Amino acid sequence: MKKQFYLLVLIIFGVFPLSPLFSQEIALQLYSLRNEMKEDPVKYHELISEWGIKNLEGGGNYGMSDFEYEKLLADNDLQFVGVGADYSELTKSLKPIIDNAKKHGAKYVTCYWIPHAEGPISLDEIKIATALFNQTGKELKEAGLEFLYHPHGYEFAKDGKGVVFDYMLENAKDFGFNMDVYWVKMGGGDPLKIMKKNKGKFPMLHLKDRRIGTPDSKDGHGDVETNVVLGTGDVGIAAIIKEAKKQGTKYLTIEDESSRSVSQIPLSIAFIKKELEK
Repeated sequence: MKKQFYLLVLIIFGVFPLSPLFSQEIALQLYSLRNEMKEDPVKYHELISEWGIKNLEGGGNYGMSDFEYEKLLADNDLQFVGVGADYSELTKSLKPIIDNAKKHGAKYVTCYWIPHAEGPISLDEIKIATALFNQTGKELKEAGLEFLYHPHGYEFAKDGKGVVFDYMLENAKDFGFNMDVYWVKMGGGDPLKIMKKNKGKFPMLHLKDRRIGTPDSKDGHGDVETNVVLGTGDVGIAAIIKEAKKQGTKYLTIEDESSRSVSQIPLSIAFIKKELEK
């Protein structure tokens, strides 16, 4: 009893300060450090840990054996929460996808791109992809995994009173979304309105902000140098984080594709933490 009392006193007076406990966790999409990892993957995994990030999204061993890479992760208290899967892989046996996710200890599998002709995607292509994603989601659920789609901005061509992406949102029965709020904004969509209208479908978010004044793009392409520190652009990240808290979104994943990612990511982490504390 005395030991418990003294431990409580130490915590109260800040000797062992408790970290804030949030329902949401910060993650990092390793694509943010794609260039740096080519130079020194050990150094940059250590840096991620120093930033206070534990959760990763990505996949791959950066030239190391499974044993070497697992040790690197363990040494830096890092874990994978999500991995990627190419659209073409979904049309074949899902065993390699399942095996890869489980090898990395990840729960979520995300498809980041639907192959289509250059420019906006068609409604017919969205319908085909939605059917495939629902089937994939069913099979992955049986393996204890969750399948997600990452909209990339080409899904916002007009269709009647809405856009073609509306069809996928309305018919996503066995999969959810890892919404990249930057690309939704680039396509002309409103990520906050989409979240509010489709509650519970966003267990993960890619948080990425856009330099004010950047023109929209409906083809899924844009200048990566328009990625700015979270909270300094025009995407409305603060309101999105507030809504994510309401909905119970699990992972707020930073993805910074700019050449300034190493200097910008710590500032983005600080911004997320500040918003979560509100």
